[in-house]
Amino acid sequence: MQFLLAFIVVGPLVGAAAALLPAPPGLKGKSPDQAVLRHGVTVTGAILVAAIVLALGFDHDHPSKMQATTDISWIPALDVRIHLGIDGISLPLLVLTALLTFLCALYSYFKMPDGPSPKAFVALVLLLESGTLATFAVLDLLLFFLAFEMVLIPMYFLIARWGGAQKQAAAWKFILYTLLGSVVMLLGLLLIGLNSGTFDMVALATDNGRGLTSSVQVIAVLAIGVGLAVKTPMWPLHSWLPDAHTAAPTVGSVLLAGVLLKMGTYGFVRILLPVAPDGMRTFAPSLAAFAVVGIVYGSLACLALARPGSKGDLKRLIAYSSVGHMGFVLLGIATMTPTGVNGALFANIAHGLITGLLFFLVGAVKDRYGTADLDTLSGATGAALYGRAPRLGGLLAFAAVASLGLPGLAGFWGEMLALFGAFDPADGLSRPAFLTFMSIGAFGTLLTAAYMLIVVRRVCMGDKREEPHRIADIQTYEFAAWTPLAALTVLAGLWPAVLLGLTDPAVQKLLAGGKS
Repeated sequence: MQFLLAFIVVGPLVGAAAALLPAPPGLKGKSPDQAVLRHGVTVTGAILVAAIVLALGFDHDHPSKMQATTDISWIPALDVRIHLGIDGISLPLLVLTALLTFLCALYSYFKMPDGPSPKAFVALVLLLESGTLATFAVLDLLLFFLAFEMVLIPMYFLIARWGGAQKQAAAWKFILYTLLGSVVMLLGLLLIGLNSGTFDMVALATDNGRGLTSSVQVIAVLAIGVGLAVKTPMWPLHSWLPDAHTAAPTVGSVLLAGVLLKMGTYGFVRILLPVAPDGMRTFAPSLAAFAVVGIVYGSLACLALARPGSKGDLKRLIAYSSVGHMGFVLLGIATMTPTGVNGALFANIAHGLITGLLFFLVGAVKDRYGTADLDTLSGATGAALYGRAPRLGGLLAFAAVASLGLPGLAGFWGEMLALFGAFDPADGLSRPAFLTFMSIGAFGTLLTAAYMLIVVRRVCMGDKREEPHRIADIQTYEFAAWTPLAALTVLAGLWPAVLLGLTDPAVQKLLAGGKS
């Protein structure tokens, strides 16, 4: 188990270096480009298999216990250690990251985005995977920061070199926002480590803030929270996200929405809730207020983009929907209750599956039509997707209703549990305030349903009076890349105990100060 976790974190890094080397003569296939793309599929596939084996070998009877741990001294003078481990909170995110990266590599093998050599593309995707997996596996504050920063450069180049229109501006906006947030976050992490005498996240969680004064906790939560909020992204620090998604290639959008946004909310749960509970209690009402504003703002922005004549971009609309969905995650965390935090973690996974699928589908629509402009898509002669590519239209409608939180699909449980958590927040938090936040959040679910149904009507339905000009329906490689996400969306919706059984004991222990 120790070896498996270390392999999962380090394997993509070795694979990234190998991708830049010349392919051995027997493995070149038809061309060097094909060889390096196959290398990306092989490495990400091996990491996914390792993650599944790790999940099967995980002690599901004790998900609150840190497992597969490695603890090696790295910088003795600062007591910085190479400390790895997983519990019921990090394991689902680890598997989700491995799955989405493999599906992106598989999709790229058949549909490589336009841009420079595939060598750099595959190396950057593997470097991105390594940094993300490390973020969910490390248990040292400084290592967490290094892993958190490691993903910025590969994502910058994926947008800037393989993106679409306005890619340079979007890439610069992404890197500037996230780097500025990270500088502030580092100061907060150092403040905690130097005042408590350790950077070990397990020891700090067990101490539960008792070694830190209330003022230190408040300053630390403010500093670290800003950095995490930019990555989440929380309104009003979200404005880099729509530009980045609109410009990014399809696989870049999938990884950005499905994996990178989860790093911010994971930091709130893994670091701030257990390490600085008094500081979190101070800022919880503000966090909840920003969260519900983000829910409503994201939905209203989507409604504006979906309106006929607005020239709304479908990728941009899905990006704004992410602001709203991550608002539910932040609301659940702000309640500081097991119900709310479990809802946040569930919504994290559900958003990764559903929005990852949506970006795959929107990318496919854009490839076929040459545009993601809603007015162009809905104004095409003849029937829209249902008549032109029935399976593609049906899957897009499925992903849309999953995103709006239809009961029986994954999107429902996270939002419902976050609202339940707001109904009865933790001791010391104002219940009237959180009841107000719950009401606003519930209103946001209605707005979400409205814009998603408008999108389905405009893109999937059309004028039946003319014989539609058919376009290519779902190809075999697309079916292979998208089916796992659709299947897991249904599985998580019908059997939420699979995920909640992992997260709940770990969350209970986290909120109780390290006591099971």
